[in-house]
Amino acid sequence: QFTEEKLGQAEKTELDAHLENLLSKAECTKLWTEKIMRQTEVLLQPNPNARIEEFVYEKLDRKAPSRMNNPELLGQYMIDAGNEFGPGTAYGNALIKCGETQKRIGTADRELIQTSAINFLTPLRNFIEGDYKTITKERKLLQNKRLDLDAAKTRLKKAKVAEARAASEQEVRITQSEFDRQAEITRLLLEGISSTHAHHLRCLNDFVEAQMTYYAQCYQYMLDLQKQLGSFPSTFLSNNNQSSSAPVQSVSSPSVLASASASLPSVSNSVVTSGISELKSSSGSRKARVLYDYDAANSSELSLLADEVITVYSIPGMDSDWLMGERGNQKGKVPITYLELLN
Repeated sequence: QFTEEKLGQAEKTELDAHLENLLSKAECTKLWTEKIMRQTEVLLQPNPNARIEEFVYEKLDRKAPSRMNNPELLGQYMIDAGNEFGPGTAYGNALIKCGETQKRIGTADRELIQTSAINFLTPLRNFIEGDYKTITKERKLLQNKRLDLDAAKTRLKKAKVAEARAASEQEVRITQSEFDRQAEITRLLLEGISSTHAHHLRCLNDFVEAQMTYYAQCYQYMLDLQKQLGSFPSTFLSNNNQSSSAPVQSVSSPSVLASASASLPSVSNSVVTSGISELKSSSGSRKARVLYDYDAANSSELSLLADEVITVYSIPGMDSDWLMGERGNQKGKVPITYLELLN
């Protein structure tokens, strides 16, 4: 019967328009649910090898080994580097602060993945592997019942003898009844797609809420980090823009600190800058507290220790980022980014 239909040699009982629409809606739902599910998995876990590993462990019903995610790994590298460079140095301290924030973002990332898997991905997967498989099974049964009905109709048309015709009519009645019953079962299942859409809408809201929580946490973590980095002296944060004649050792602040300082200006920083400007325009001297350790690059510079107090003054023709510093009988150039002028 199926072959003759394909060859155009047999008539085919068409499904009613409502049932056809329901079947089309179910197929469309299955197609887009699979695409959304796969892309959500890619969004939450961009590493394809990690996704494959998680899939294998899930099929084996075993827990996947716990590993650091990318933000956590970056954070750990930053913390280790900061400790290596020295927590008392500006760059080391900034690295440690950034590393701690990255690790907090990594924790938030884990929570997003876990929440999204439970509240969003699992219901979508249950539909694909459960409800839609049942629909597919009943649809195949409906197809078989239709083929049986059309085959019985064909035999009825070919029946010549009265007895054969009567038997064929009885067969058509039976197969028609079975077809109608299976069509009703299939229709009821397909009408459940609307409930599936409503359920997936609730799951989508849960996913959006999880993302909102994640991004709000990340924003707050970065805002706190920006405030911490913004507490560095503004003159230190502008260190990346100094002239090429300045020693390389004095360039120790990442560019992110500069943007943090720009967006979070500090009153104390402006006072420090103003005090240094006044000092440079006069011939007097001031006491200054050293903020960070500094190793002299050559004999013309003065090495510094954090929290010590030295005397500073300016001399004509000196680079704008430097002052002369004195400690007892020791004298040399010092970077103003490492100093806090005292009243």
